Amino acid sequence: MKNVNEFLNKQEITYQENVSFKRLTTYRCGGKAKYVVFPDSVTKLKSLLKYLKDNNIKYKVFGNGSNILASEKDYDGVIIKLTKFNKYTIDNDVVTAQAGVNLSLLANELSKNCYSGLEFACGIPGTVGGAIYMNAGAYLKDIASLVIDVTLLDENLNVLVLKKEDLNFSYRSSLLQSKNYICLEARLKLEKQENNEQILTVVSNRLKRRLSTQPLDYPSAGSVFRNPEDDFAGRLVEECNLKGKIIGGAMISDKHANFIINKDNAKATDIKQLMDLAQEEVYKKFNVKLRIEQELFNWE
Repeated sequence: MKNVNEFLNKQEITYQENVSFKRLTTYRCGGKAKYVVFPDSVTKLKSLLKYLKDNNIKYKVFGNGSNILASEKDYDGVIIKLTKFNKYTIDNDVVTAQAGVNLSLLANELSKNCYSGLEFACGIPGTVGGAIYMNAGAYLKDIASLVIDVTLLDENLNVLVLKKEDLNFSYRSSLLQSKNYICLEARLKLEKQENNEQILTVVSNRLKRRLSTQPLDYPSAGSVFRNPEDDFAGRLVEECNLKGKIIGGAMISDKHANFIINKDNAKATDIKQLMDLAQEEVYKKFNVKLRIEQELFNWE
């Protein structure tokens, strides 16, 4: 990878070297990434991806890292951050937002400006691209319910636009998880209200509920497991008496059993052991296989 610096400098792509995953993920743990790059245009992104593919260099696109558990191993590859893809526009009731737009900030801004539909996302610490990738949601709503279409970069570096019905959205899933596609921007349909009073009341109540039910005072990556059909992962873990269970510096939250928190400088292996333990105990007691909602990165 000795020529990577030369390529990035020549293409005028901002980058950093040897960056800890403590800075790149909300779990605040993990090894180091050899390179983190910040392309600021589709042209530069395509040029970067072509270079990486041609030279067989590993890469991974990150949003805010709010749904990722990176291992303690160093990653001898490139993390691509679309942080500079951070523009959005509003045309009547349609919001066009680039992949790097902070979802929670967008939701709050739209709510203040009398747009309804994205209230559920206030407090979700991800990006628009990450939300599309995993069909992020809360309070029985998800991003798919608002999507008109998504502009993507496919594995052959072609830009294409797919309509909502072609994106295979389902619970915490989308086509992007099975295809090597990168979200560039999304168009969302919202509803314009006469005033924001009711919208802001909903936002306020849900933020209060988050604060009272979720351990937001410690690093975490949100819900660890997907809810089984007609049940809640947190309830199953709690019924196994695992609330407050500690391994190393990690703990299954005593506030919400479907959260694992970095309580005291936890290692990624501490968190992973708690995930494994919860899965084992729930399966033994309920014969239910909990599916991890978060992405395990660089564990092979």
